[in-house]
Amino acid sequence: MAVPKRKMSRSNTRSRRAQWKTSAVATVACPQCRSPKLPHTACNVCGTYNGRQVLEV
Repeated sequence: MAVPKRKMSRSNTRSRRAQWKTSAVATVACPQCRSPKLPHTACNVCGTYNGRQVLEV
């Protein structure tokens, strides 16, 4: 098991963690109602997916 030989300073730890960035959620327009939705999921507004009604809204 890998064990660090020396304690890492707060500065080095925080500098390393500063590189972790979040990315914006990708959305696409629903082909039926044009509202934004997550890709590859059913639309929450109209309930369609892949051109057919899959949810009762």
